[in-house]
Amino acid sequence: MPPCKTDPATAPDALILEIAQRHFFLETLETRNSDRLDFHDVAAWAIRDALEEAYEAGRRAASQS
Repeated sequence: MPPCKTDPATAPDALILEIAQRHFFLETLETRNSDRLDFHDVAAWAIRDALEEAYEAGRRAASQS
């Protein structure tokens, strides 16, 4: 199988999804038009951890440019 090439335009979306999956155990961030699938109870500390991870990823990306 050839190596995967990451589209720079979709890389931020993929990273956001990875963070959401890791911290909130979500399958997708797409709207599915179902309260059961679109709304989740999330602990405040999980939100904080996810925001910190996203902030750090943005900081690292900015320092590489």
